[in-house]
Formats: sequence, C-alpha cells, structure tokens
Amino acid sequence: MTKHGKKYLAAAAKVDADKFYQPREAMDLIRETNITKFDSTVEVHMRMGLDPRQADQLVRDVVVLPHGLGKTVRVLVFAQGDGATNARNAGADTVADDDETLNKIQAGWTDFDVAIATPDMMGKVGKLGRVLGPRGLMPNPKAGTVVPPDDMARAVKEAKAGRVEFRLDKTANIHVQIGKASFPADNLYENFSALMEAIRKARPAAAKGNYIKHITVATTMGPGIKIDPAAVQSLEVGE
Repeated sequence: MTKHGKKYLAAAAKVDADKFYQPREAMDLIRETNITKFDSTVEVHMRMGLDPRQADQLVRDVVVLPHGLGKTVRVLVFAQGDGATNARNAGADTVADDDETLNKIQAGWTDFDVAIATPDMMGKVGKLGRVLGPRGLMPNPKAGTVVPPDDMARAVKEAKAGRVEFRLDKTANIHVQIGKASFPADNLYENFSALMEAIRKARPAAAKGNYIKHITVATTMGPGIKIDPAAVQSLEVGE
C-alpha cells in the first residue's frame, strides 16, 4: 500500500472522497490541495463509456484553452516555401526546411512540444516516425497539426496559445492538462468548460449510453477530486 506524506494527507483531508463536486467547487478546491513547491499542472482524467477496440468509437480532437496552459510551448514546423515563411512570421521556434534539421531529429533530437507540418512534407516526416511517434509528436490531420501553407500562421499561434489534443487511450480513458495550480479558479473553470464542450462535440455517433462515466481533476502529486459527470453535460464556455 502506498504511503503518503503529511502534506498529501493534509490536502486529502480537505476532499470528501464520497462527494461528486460541481465544476466551480472543484476548481476552487484544486488550488487548495496543491502540495508541491513548484507550480503544479492541473489534469483532468475521464473514464469514458466507449470501446477503444471499435474504430467508430474512438475520440481524438483538439481544443484551444481560453487561458492557455501556463507554460511556453515550443513549436517545430515541417514546411518549405510559403509554409516556412508563414511559420516563422507566426513565431515558430524551429522550422525544419532543410536536411540538417531532419537529420538532427532522426538522430533523436526532440526539443519541442508540438510538431506541425504541411501536407507536402509528410513524406519526409513519415521517415521520422520512430522518433516522433513514441513521443506523441507525429503531425496528424485529426489533431490539426497537418495544415496547408496558408493556414500555418493560425496553427502555430493556436499551438502557442494553448491548444491541446485529447484522445481516447487503450483503457477507455482521456487525460488532459488544463493549466497550472497558480491559475485563478475562474481561469481553470473556463479552461475546463472549453475542454468539456469540445469532448461533448467529439462524441462518436456510435457511442451508446453513458458517454462520460467518471471525471477526476487533480494537481501533480495532489489528491483526486471527483466531479459530477451530470454537471458537465450542458456546461459551456463563459458560464
């Protein structure tokens, strides 16, 4: 059995383990239960009523959080010509438009958080799959990270602003970051609302019954706080 320290136990004592909190309550409480000296990440964990073995029940999409993630997002772009120019003008940290950068990545360099590519570069990017794939950095149209050159500026700016991807994993769960423990509770609530609205809109047509079974929010190393799934069914940004 895992042993917890005094700080964790003190934080856990503030949480009613049998209660399903309203979203606003949970965001107030999440700040009180942060136990780290560093600025912890706030994460949402959801158990979904989906079968990940069925292709028509998979969920994968992106959402732009109104208040970002509270961290600097390093963006790398695979593009040439206008796509590369648009990426640089939009603030991309690295533009991989030469063999030197591609070879550097092939050798294992992944000092970036998001990778975006133009369609014409995917042939070259595909060869980097063994490096990018395991790290979740492979550009993908479903994640909004394969875009035409004239849409590159928007994609880079959104990635920098706090666009996050969510996807159903093999255990039928979804895990998403929504900010930092230092965020005002209202900002966390609005980020949470934006996420839940996006997840509701991404519901597969083949999904039957209870779409979202359980929701828990927690800070890094902090106790979990259960949120009432029924309370997020009509939650909208700005409420």
